[in-house]
Amino acid sequence: MTAYAQRERRLLADLLLRLGPDEPTLCEGWSTRDLAAHLVVRDRRPDAAAGAMIGPLRSHGERVRLRTAARPYADVVHEVRTPPWWSPVSNRLVDEAANTIEFFVHHEDARRAQPDWAPRELDPGLEAALWRNVKLTGRLVLRRSGAAVEVRAGGYGSFTVGDNPATTLTGPPGELAMFLTGRRDHARVTIEGDGLRDARLGL
Repeated sequence: MTAYAQRERRLLADLLLRLGPDEPTLCEGWSTRDLAAHLVVRDRRPDAAAGAMIGPLRSHGERVRLRTAARPYADVVHEVRTPPWWSPVSNRLVDEAANTIEFFVHHEDARRAQPDWAPRELDPGLEAALWRNVKLTGRLVLRRSGAAVEVRAGGYGSFTVGDNPATTLTGPPGELAMFLTGRRDHARVTIEGDGLRDARLGL
């Protein structure tokens, strides 16, 4: 099995070093330094990473992330590149399932916030891996939004959320991943119908 999560992690770490700590990302309010710190906390501090999903832990998670961001940037990026073997989200058993879409999207967060970005031509194997993730996370996101939608990825398949969808969302798996994780203004997809106009998307 090709290690797409590891490849995207490596490419993101390279890009973070090349850009430096103070460039914008698609994550609202976050610089490249903030994004790198988030990924380190996700890998190494499960007590703090849980704040993304558990309200009472949110302030603790943000304090840990800010302390991490205050460290030397090159050290933080090195830790992005080299997760510990014991990480609950990055160990060998779960890495591909947990991190392929995570690192693809955050790699694109850094890329697409720059003025000269252009779409990458993705390995078909990576697109297939992203599609597997999109089918799982996309259903969750769309159900939570209340939208009835048919999602189509040419050459990979389709799935439907809700009854009698009047809206169709079409694009390559990578672009669908960006759209469904809340990057709608930077995702090259086609939407037919109005069901997604006001939908709140993202994990």
